[in-house]
Amino acid sequence: MGEHRAGFVNIIGNPNVGKSTLMNALVGEKLSIITSKAQTTRHRIMGIVNAADFQIVYSDTPGVLEPGYKLHEKMMEFVKTALIDADVILFVHDITDKHEVAPHFLEKLKHTTIPVLILLNKIDLSEQSTLEEKVTYWAKELPNAEIIPVSALKKFNLTLVFDKILKLLPICPPYYDKEELTDKTQRFFVAEIIREKVLLIYDKEIPYSVEIVIESFKEKENITSISAVILVERESQKGIVIGHQGKNLKRLGTDARKDIEAFLNAKVFLEVFVKVDKDWRNNEGKLKHFGY
Repeated sequence: MGEHRAGFVNIIGNPNVGKSTLMNALVGEKLSIITSKAQTTRHRIMGIVNAADFQIVYSDTPGVLEPGYKLHEKMMEFVKTALIDADVILFVHDITDKHEVAPHFLEKLKHTTIPVLILLNKIDLSEQSTLEEKVTYWAKELPNAEIIPVSALKKFNLTLVFDKILKLLPICPPYYDKEELTDKTQRFFVAEIIREKVLLIYDKEIPYSVEIVIESFKEKENITSISAVILVERESQKGIVIGHQGKNLKRLGTDARKDIEAFLNAKVFLEVFVKVDKDWRNNEGKLKHFGY
């Protein structure tokens, strides 16, 4: 068995530049296992592609926005982490897009040490001269990045993109158990969707001291019943998670259920409980059980 490559490939760019189309094409092209439509926290995982000698974990990020209000700031947090925890950044730019890329975001891209591939998307809709202009512009803006013209829709140049990604990935073992992904994807991603809501709803320290455990997952003919436990380390955290008159937990349950229904494409009955488990972060056995 030769070397194994694995890593996180984060896809970023303005809203509506074709990130999802690209994502689906990249995952669909070289497919052994796919989990689409999931959104997770550290990585908003959209697809995992496995082969004997590699594992690519693709994540999509919300479109880059100038924060206009709280939600945008939260979404920009995701983009910031995407710039930190990627092994490869795919920066997707719609060649027909008149919108500027947010300046503070460009600054971050200029200073990252992570390899960046600039994908000029939708070249099937543009003139050769426009393409040349854009290539010149981006070569000046981000001299360290590699520029590849693509059409996600027409699947043009995606094999090239895929080969470049593979070369840039570090030599390392898979992050997710390849066997496990085949039969546990749904539970895994349901837990991740709930974890994402924790990240969006609660402040700094809560998300990091929380673990999500899916206690039961029963698919019936017309509804899927899921019971999930949010583990926290202290009673005070339990109070925060539940919130005044259960408000926070209710919001989390509703938001998570909607996303899980979209992900599973089924009607879902979701119960979420909060339990205190003082030492889950230091307990070897428990961490293993949670997949760390």
